[in-house]
Amino acid sequence: MSASNPVAVHHVVTGPEDAPVVVLSNSMGADLRMWDGIVDALSEHFRVVRYDTRGHGHSPDAPGPYSMDDLADDVVALLDTLGVERAHIVGLSLGGMMGMRLAARDPERVDRLVALCTGAHLDVGPAYTERAAQVRAEGTGSVAEGVVSRWFTPAYLEANPDVRDYHVAMCAATSAEGYAGSCESIAAMDLRPDLASIAAPTLAIAGADDPATPPPYLREIADGVQDGRLVVVPDAAHLAAAQQPEAVAAAILDHLGVQS
Repeated sequence: MSASNPVAVHHVVTGPEDAPVVVLSNSMGADLRMWDGIVDALSEHFRVVRYDTRGHGHSPDAPGPYSMDDLADDVVALLDTLGVERAHIVGLSLGGMMGMRLAARDPERVDRLVALCTGAHLDVGPAYTERAAQVRAEGTGSVAEGVVSRWFTPAYLEANPDVRDYHVAMCAATSAEGYAGSCESIAAMDLRPDLASIAAPTLAIAGADDPATPPPYLREIADGVQDGRLVVVPDAAHLAAAQQPEAVAAAILDHLGVQS
């Protein structure tokens, strides 16, 4: 367990009050708006809790570096605040890493798990610690264009400049400390020893064209957990839930037991 104090994260709740709870955990550099394309479909069947990771969106900062335990502690505190004992966890990239750690560490809190466009360990050398240093020195806006170029396929960005501009502004608005601390959490992360202990039925969703966490990362997760399955979404990069919301929502609903 982490020794740090949990952050009271900003969150939005939609859907029936008496329905099972689904928590949506965002990517580094994004905020809860990244789920806009799928939230209505999920909210028809579930009480959907979207939140901003610490240092992102409207959630407060905390000094980095962070650990995955820190981020998991924030979600446990959120569930406790909402009076939720057990929830489905859906996380993309950083959110998926947090979800895997939470499922391994506190299995009684996680019903089913969806890990999107993420990895149990990223073999990126010093790239993330260098990016953390750049963001602390120059601001998150200095990396926003490059980040968004990995979130969507090049053809999609070319055809949808408004989407590009919207997400660049979203990323640039992330606090420097929130982004840098999250970079450091990923740089230090190795969840591969956790995978075999994850008993929650797990759906790993990959974007077929994701340059950051390509399908083999998701295959490793699906094969490593006790009950895992892989879905690869065509024509999707790192922010698959935003580029292909219908396909991602359908896969999540199927995994959570909603019959189409």
